[in-house]
Order: sequence, then C-alpha cells, then structure tokens
Amino acid sequence: MTATRRDFLKIAAAAGGGLLLGFNWAESEAATTVVNAAGAAAAPGVGFNSYLSISPQGIITILSPNPEVGQGIKTAFPIIVAEELDADWTKVVVEQAPLDTKKFERQVAGGSGSIPHSWERLRKAGATARQMLTEAAAKRWNVPAAECTTDKGYVLHTASKRKLSYGELATEASQLAVPASVKLKDPNDFKLIGTTIKNVDNPKILTGKPLFGLDFYREGMLFAMIQRPAFGYKLKSVDSAAVKAMSGIVDVVTYDNNVAVVGKSTWQVKKAKDALKIEWEKADNLESSTDHDRLFKELLDKKEATVRRKDGDVDAAFKSAAKVVSAEFQCPFLPHSPLEPMNFFAHVRPDGVELVGPTQTPELARNETAKLLGISPDKVTVQLTRMGGGFGRRLKADYVIEAVQVSKLVNAPVKLIWTREDDMTGGSYRPAVRYRFEAALDAQGNMVGYKLRGVGINSGNSTREDNFPAGAVENLLIDSVEHKSPITTGAWRAPITNFLAFAEQSFLDEVAQAAGKDPVQFRLDLLAKAKQKPTGAIKYDIDRMRGVIELAAEKAQWGKKKGVSQGFSVYFSHRSYVAQIGEVVMKQGKPVLQKVYAAADCGVVINQSGARQQITGCIVDGIGHAMYGNLTFKDGVPEQKNYDTYRLIRLSEIPQVEVHFVQNTIDPTGLGEPALPPAGAAVANAIFKATGKRLRNQPFVEEDVFKGVS
Repeated sequence: MTATRRDFLKIAAAAGGGLLLGFNWAESEAATTVVNAAGAAAAPGVGFNSYLSISPQGIITILSPNPEVGQGIKTAFPIIVAEELDADWTKVVVEQAPLDTKKFERQVAGGSGSIPHSWERLRKAGATARQMLTEAAAKRWNVPAAECTTDKGYVLHTASKRKLSYGELATEASQLAVPASVKLKDPNDFKLIGTTIKNVDNPKILTGKPLFGLDFYREGMLFAMIQRPAFGYKLKSVDSAAVKAMSGIVDVVTYDNNVAVVGKSTWQVKKAKDALKIEWEKADNLESSTDHDRLFKELLDKKEATVRRKDGDVDAAFKSAAKVVSAEFQCPFLPHSPLEPMNFFAHVRPDGVELVGPTQTPELARNETAKLLGISPDKVTVQLTRMGGGFGRRLKADYVIEAVQVSKLVNAPVKLIWTREDDMTGGSYRPAVRYRFEAALDAQGNMVGYKLRGVGINSGNSTREDNFPAGAVENLLIDSVEHKSPITTGAWRAPITNFLAFAEQSFLDEVAQAAGKDPVQFRLDLLAKAKQKPTGAIKYDIDRMRGVIELAAEKAQWGKKKGVSQGFSVYFSHRSYVAQIGEVVMKQGKPVLQKVYAAADCGVVINQSGARQQITGCIVDGIGHAMYGNLTFKDGVPEQKNYDTYRLIRLSEIPQVEVHFVQNTIDPTGLGEPALPPAGAAVANAIFKATGKRLRNQPFVEEDVFKGVS
C-alpha cells in the first residue's frame, strides 16, 4: 500500500505524463520483500543452529520446518525466533525447510500442536544466537557482555556509544562455543510477538509465483491420474487398448485395484482416464446413507458399549430425577474439500527416491515410501510445498504412495494429480456420527446426572469423555459404539469435536431451558461446581474457560440487545478455549446469521493478523459445514462429486466476525482448530432463540425452519 519516491517516478514515467496511482500489495509494515529477495540471492549465511543463519550483509534467514497448510506457521515460527534474536524483521528471509528428522522434531501440521511443541525450542534458537552475537561484540570491544544490549539487528554498547550489526559480527559469533543455557525474554519485553505481521508468502500468493504442490514442475516429468474403485468394490477387468493409442499417453498400469493413466500433459491424461473401459465387482458391503440412519438407531439401543468414563451412581440419579431431558444429534459424512486437490511428485531412482509436494506428515510419507520399496528411509528425501488446504486430509500418505507406485512402474519421474471428483469421491471423510444425550435434573433445576452415547462409523472413540461438563456432574456415564465400514474415514478439522461440540453445547442449552436458567449462567454455575466440589478428573482449566465465557458475554452484551436473537457456545479443544455468541435476525420468515463474537484464550498471541484469521476461518468453516455440508452414499458410491451438488458456504452468507483475546502470558497453544467446534452450536442456539425450533441434525439448511414464510 506504500511506494517509495523512486517507485512513483517509474510509474509516472510509464504513464506517459499522466497520473497513475500505484499500489504495492506486497509491501508490509514489517517486511521489505524486495530487500529480502535481493539479500537471499546475494548473501549466503553463516549458520548458528538448525533454524537460522546470518549473512555478512545482515540478511537473517530463518528456516520454518513444519508444513504450511494455511495456518500461518511459516510466519509464526520465524517471528518467535526473530523475537528472541532481536532481529530487524525487514531483513528476515523465511525459507521452508525440507524434512530433516536429525535437525528438527515433529515436522507435522496437525492437532494444532506445532506452536505448543516448538515454542520453547524456537525461543532458545533465537536467544542462543543473540547471546553469541553479544559475546562476539563484547570480545571485539573488550567490554563485559553484560554491558551490551541488542535491538533490531544490532549489538549496542551504550556507555561508549558503539554498535555493530549482526552481519558484521556473524562470522566471529558463529565460531564461539554454543552456550549451555540462555536467558529468554520476559513476555512484557516482546517487540514482534503480539503485533500484526503479514504472512511471509503473501507476495508469492498475490503474484502467482510457484508455491503450491500443483505449481511444482520438473523438466521431463510425466503426469498421472488414477481411476479408483468405489467403496466396497474391486477391479475386475480393464480395457486400455484404445486409451494407450491416444495422443500424449505413455502408459496405462494397474495395481492394487487401481488403474493409472500416465502421459505428457494433465489434459491428455484426464481425457484418457475418462475414456477407460473398466469393470468393477463387489468385494465388501455396499453401504448407503439410508442404511446408516437405521444402523445408528440400532446401535444407540445396544446394551454393549465401550465405557469411556463413569462417575457416581448414574442409574440412581436418573431414577430419582425430578425431570429428565433427552435429545439425539446426527451429522453426515463430509469431504475435506481443500481448494488444492491431492497431488504429489515422485521420482523413484536406483539410488533413492525424491518426493516433492503438499503433505501434513512428511515423515510418514518418507517412511511409507521406504516400507513400500523395501529401502532405508535415509534413501528418501521430502521437499515440502505450501498446501492449498488440508484440514486433516493430508495427514495421510495414500496419495504420496500412489505417486511412488506409478513412478516405479513406469520408471520415470511422475506428478500425480487428483481431479476435484477424485478428491471428493475417493477421499477420507469426516465420520458420520449420532449422539444420544440424557440429563437428570433435581427439583431445584440442578443437573445431577448426565449420559452420552456416541455411535460413529469408523470413528474409534466418538466422544471426548474428559471435556466439560465432565467433572461438574456427580453422576456421569459416557460410552461409545463403533461401526466398521468400507467407507474410509479420517481426521477432519478438529477431529470428533467438530460435531461433538455442537451436540454437547446445543444439549446444554436445552438442559438450561428445562431448568429455567440463563444458558450462560447455567454453564458458569457448572464451572463453579466443578471448582468447589469436583467429581473425578478435570482435564480443562476452569478459570480459563470461565474467562472466555465472561469476555464473550461482555463484548456481545449478552441478553441486553433488542432486535437480535443470541446463541451461546463454549469449548475447550487442542489446548485452547473459545467462547462464541451468534446473533440471528429474521428476514422474510427465515433466520439469518449476521454476526459472531468470539473470545479466545490461546495464551500468548504470536501474530495478531494470523491469529484473527485463524479464528475467523475456523468460524466460517464450522458454520458453513454445519449449515450446508452433506455427503451421501448409495451402494458405496458418493452421490456428490463436485461443487455443483456439494454445498459450501457462499461469500454472501458469511457473517461479520468480531474476535477478542484473553490477555495473558501463558505459553501459546493452537489456533488452527479450536474455534471451529463451538461455531455450530452458537448458530443453532441463536436460531432456537429466534424461531423456537431446535436444530439437532446437520446440515441445518435441510430443516423446515429455513423454508421461510412470505
């Protein structure tokens, strides 16, 4: 948004004398990308540790080892290092590190665990280099290191008014002994952490530079696409003679019930894949969504279940209850739907394997490749690209292994690409789940008994037995039942809690109503009970949860507004606490969500920009899928194959989102997922307030309340 005088003169000259206003979208308050690019190309650095190097010209290169999936880790990690280093952010270059299990730990993007795991390691990396630079300056000046300070890439000696840049000291400092321990900054002294810093990849994203897996190209590589069976089928026969004769097609190979078409361009391969003549045959149950509806009801009534937690005497509590509240909630399968479909590059050579592409688990990709080929993992290299979305789908390595298998079969470097239809019909889905809740109330409206049974399809434990309100109810039973299905499922953004939170928080609203209590106060009373007289283990922080509840209620003026219906939800997941309040108004007889307030406690906020975008993105994702997402099956075949039949939230349907953070100095926790779970319930509870209609099944849009009246 800014331009130097030199830039302006160039623009004016190009305009032939007329006035042309120039905007530099790549400019950042905290990063001069032009300097970075020139510095990175001209100035190799002197290494200090696995994370950073400093060139004699003062350019600081910081490696970001974890996969970048849109969660902003490639910006957040370097900010932490640069903070402790006391670096000048305008001279920082950020580079994506390849997989290197000797230098780095947990090179994974998943579970919102990257920051909690690496927070202290990154701080120590920056602080160690800062101390070594300080000692080098002190040695050159012949003064005590304790008399020296650092600021924006310089070591200062105030008494003698001398200073040296990090670039001037880099070589000398790198040759000093690495200190065994270093002093970390007091959070109150942070200069970068907690400010607003733009994503380091913004310039490349905005200008279309190669960055994502789909952008990767290697001269001489071939392209491949695969035809896969539907769920419950296997390959019977394939007639590929005509396809092999098509222009640009190099080969058609079969393996593991799959048929791969390999050629010289994506379009040629896509046309050939569509022309394949394949016959499939039944190999397992051919399940339909209507079968699952019936199955859920049977399993909910099943006597045998896996008990996840049991406190007190549940049977006695319900037998003596003044009132019993019960409800069931159900969600469908969901595809991950990342904007960038699955893709990967693989080159299987006699001396090893090269892998390049978007993966949340590069070490898994390497190990699975080594296992498949019967070679040492050391023979496999993995270079990471930025991901155009992942949401848990890229935690798996199936698509990586496909690329490896095809490369081996055709003995050539191969870029495997999934189409949108492949991505939606051959993927790993959010499990379909149904929950049954029951609450026992005494004569004063206190919840004295609580039961939850979760029934999921390939979901494992479909509950989170230690989450709120566990610990706040004397008599509690949580159990689960699982149905094994040929339909593949896997982690979907905020696994399990993405729907469980909606069900739990919606049910608590129903219980509060039955008890004649305000929904927010009802939760606060439960937390007070858990603090004063806890039952069993409590694995959430009561005070932090209360803090976000009170902050959200304050900012949204809970219960004080006229003309809007408010709904509340709060959840603890992935180490963070988020409370949300949705505001709904009625328009032409239909409920319309117009605003969501969010209060989050994630400890120290590293980057205000990234943190707010993560919470906003989670809320939009959570609302969108609760409102519209639905993937159904008929005889093992997904009925929605692309966005013409699979509904996503639209821009006009996105509400205003107002984000607030609890200010503290607690070590930071994750933000890529925690704001998604409570979103659906905040909306559903607001819709109930507006219409009197409880929403218990997703997607909401299929409920009568959205048909409206004229």
